[in-house]
Amino acid sequence: MKINPKNGIDKLIFGMKQNDVTAIYGKPDRNYKDEDDNVIFAYNRLKMRLTFYVEEDFKLGYIVASSQELELFGYKIINRKISEVKKDLATKGIIKFTQEEFDTFENYFNEENWIIFQTEFDEVVKFEIGAIINQKDEFDWKFGKK
Repeated sequence: MKINPKNGIDKLIFGMKQNDVTAIYGKPDRNYKDEDDNVIFAYNRLKMRLTFYVEEDFKLGYIVASSQELELFGYKIINRKISEVKKDLATKGIIKFTQEEFDTFENYFNEENWIIFQTEFDEVVKFEIGAIINQKDEFDWKFGKK
């Protein structure tokens, strides 16, 4: 599954509605609301959790994924050492990361592409990507744009 920075993952494009997603991937294994009333779709086989933002007319705005099939610029990322992943990304000009620690987990956040690599024991275990916020402080929805 190809990660498309600033756009989404695989056939998922930021700005899609729930029916756009179910037309491609079928009904989610779980469908619930979070504490902010955003709608969450969870797909077990894809190992992805999708967030549709209530304040943005339920558009797809955030994806959390942990499939070993994830690829960024042709590089696999899950279950690899973060140092190797960062070295691969540096060849594509992605070098700036903010690092946070939580217990045995560490997050490596790149704001320019709104991506997070979550590691445990120095290996990437989870990947997160969010829709980009533009200069007007609004979401830059990609779905439906040419």
